[in-house]
Amino acid sequence: MRKLAEGFIPHWAGVAADPQNPEVEAGRKYTETGKIVFTKTLSGSKWTNTTLASGDITYEVNSLKRKEGGDIIAYGGATFASSLIKNNLIDEYHLFINSAALGSGLPIFKQRTNLKLKSSQTFDCRIVVLVFTPL
Repeated sequence: MRKLAEGFIPHWAGVAADPQNPEVEAGRKYTETGKIVFTKTLSGSKWTNTTLASGDITYEVNSLKRKEGGDIIAYGGATFASSLIKNNLIDEYHLFINSAALGSGLPIFKQRTNLKLKSSQTFDCRIVVLVFTPL
């Protein structure tokens, strides 16, 4: 997840610092919200409200789930998502389906995963969000 964080966190910090940016409130929310970056290579965080996690993913995520607070949202690439799926760490999937067909990509489901559709929503921009829970 380190690779995503290196672009994502500084981008939103820049947005938050620019009062002329129409997304300034979203930038402030992302910047003020606590973040955990899963990494095997970083030894310290240079980002505000960001903690690094480098231990076993199952232990780290279950520790987060036991803490007081709201929902945990996970952003990351296919390898990170696959690790969460493989270790049964996801309580609810929000899959954003973009109507552009790329013809390739990295799979996140490496094995059969049985899911129950909880809801769906279509947006004017042609993105469909499907919400699933594990069976």
